[in-house]
Amino acid sequence: MAQQKLLALVVSIWACMWGLFPVEGTYYGHHIYNSHVIGHRMPSHAAPRPYGSMDNQLPPEPHAPEVSPRAPEVSGGTDMSGLPEVSGAPEMQQTVNVSRVYFGVMFDAGSTGTRVHIYKFIQKDPVALPVLDNEMYHAVKPGLSAYADKPDMGGDTIRQLLKVAKKTVPKSEWKQTPVILKATAGLRLLPEEKARALLDEVKEVFEESPFFVPNNSVSLMNGTNEGVLAWVTVNFLTGHLYAKTRKTVGILDLGGGSTQITFLPKSKKTVHTAPPSYIARFNLFNSTYELYTHSYLGNGLVAARLATLGALGADGLDWKVFTSSCLPKKFREDWTFGGLTYKVSGVPDGYAGYKLCYYEVMRVVKGVVHQPYEVKGSSIFYAFSYYYDRAVESGLIDGSRGGVVEVRDFKKKAKEVCNKMTKYRPISPFLCMDMTYITCLLKEGFGFKDSTVLQLAKKINNAETSWALGATFDHFNNFNIH
Repeated sequence: MAQQKLLALVVSIWACMWGLFPVEGTYYGHHIYNSHVIGHRMPSHAAPRPYGSMDNQLPPEPHAPEVSPRAPEVSGGTDMSGLPEVSGAPEMQQTVNVSRVYFGVMFDAGSTGTRVHIYKFIQKDPVALPVLDNEMYHAVKPGLSAYADKPDMGGDTIRQLLKVAKKTVPKSEWKQTPVILKATAGLRLLPEEKARALLDEVKEVFEESPFFVPNNSVSLMNGTNEGVLAWVTVNFLTGHLYAKTRKTVGILDLGGGSTQITFLPKSKKTVHTAPPSYIARFNLFNSTYELYTHSYLGNGLVAARLATLGALGADGLDWKVFTSSCLPKKFREDWTFGGLTYKVSGVPDGYAGYKLCYYEVMRVVKGVVHQPYEVKGSSIFYAFSYYYDRAVESGLIDGSRGGVVEVRDFKKKAKEVCNKMTKYRPISPFLCMDMTYITCLLKEGFGFKDSTVLQLAKKINNAETSWALGATFDHFNNFNIH
């Protein structure tokens, strides 16, 4: 009976891929079977809910009755009026007797785009654990940092995403559904006054909306929390948070402005040899974790391009041309990032290729990135964001399935791309630089061996690999990260 009751609570998380500004794609995932139960504390404006123990959060035993097949995914097009309604699929209504439904809206304001994740939770009865039923995801480009001098235009992108939330969350739930925005490296790289102006504009937009605006609803998230919460998301989706063995996977997240590494150390030497600020402790589902985690601001993929070109923080952008052997010889164009435009070029009368490019990007990595003792071992790491995107673009992995690669595979592909720049230029003139930087970051930066295996994934069990899910858990549960 206990197993049947637990099985009735089992769901899965659907999420989908990024869209483009102004509206390129909206994705919606309905309740699916075979997921994880979440211990969840309701916000102060809602009725209190009980905590769950680790024991009663374990997945069903192997001999539990087979669950129904997955429902088909529903994806929206460019017509906002065609967004699917939130009411559950017939299968969900037959499986779960919903007595309380509530939502959370999490905005991820990244350096290259702003994304909204709309999570739907179900509380079946006062003594049962809440369940994450589904997730709606939508994205716009460029990111908020592109509007550093025009914060009102940045606010308009948030209004657009709030329309998606209003289409997804039933009107009766608006007043008690929290809206939260956390900005990452794109705004951390801006002057403080410009970042503050953007965040203030977002707060005003939130206040105009019909949703619940909690205290500190708009904030600049520090890099440590970004890494920890991404680790929570990936280990939740892979089921490792429910195993009593505490066997977990590490994460490598490569954004546009910053990059994060986070893992649960197996060796005390890793902790003892790490800078004190690289160790984070937090409470999660009735357990305390001590992670190695660090975020390198300025070492995200796009910021690393600027550093490689010698353009990061440079003046004279109206007339200076920044060159690199990582770019095709005849390439020259204006390139915009963070609201600034740079003139970039290959070296017309010089040389180009992998060796020269590797030497250039080495200066961005060497001596900057700490090498944790343990990564030279056999730890399992999931790599996502630009690690995944560039691996797909270069043909290293299949975009629909992801894949398992070794660090040496990035090196081999980087050499191929750099030595055949003309072939790969239509994909991206920066592909040689990006693949070489990823190779250098993994090898010279973090110190991974050529044989280290990386699991490249954009989604896990149909859910987006992002810190947003972990941040939503943190909002409701208070992990007390320090």
